[in-house]
This record gives sequence, C-alpha cells and structure tokens, in this order.
Amino acid sequence: MNINATLYGQFVIIFALIMGVLCYYVARRKMQKPAVAGLLGAVLSLIPIFSVIYLFILLFKKDVGSSSAAVSG
Repeated sequence: MNINATLYGQFVIIFALIMGVLCYYVARRKMQKPAVAGLLGAVLSLIPIFSVIYLFILLFKKDVGSSSAAVSG
C-alpha cells in the first residue's frame, strides 16, 4: 500500500486549518489567549490524533468566566 505524499500534504494543510479554527472557536470561552490555543491546535495537526485529543481537552475544560463567577458569588 503506497501513500501519496502530495495527497497527505494537502490533507494535513486542510486539516490544520480546520483544527486551528475549531480550537480557536472553542478556546475563546475557555482560555485567556485563544490565538495561542488555535495555533497549537494547528501545529498538533501534523499528527492528526494529537489535535483531536487537544480539541477534546479544550472542550472539557471549564469556562474562564464560570470559574471567576463561582469565586465571587
């Protein structure tokens, strides 16, 4: 079974863009610096399973606003 390097490269680039946008979108409520989270999600897309795991970690992280609201009130 041969893997075409050009096809894999195109897949990684498209997957990195999609995962970067998804990680940024999720991290807007979960972190103080969502751009860094989006960039990290895109970099982790070189090995796709790592970026999927990172996205799940972001999804299950508590919101920044909810943790500060619980302390103040």
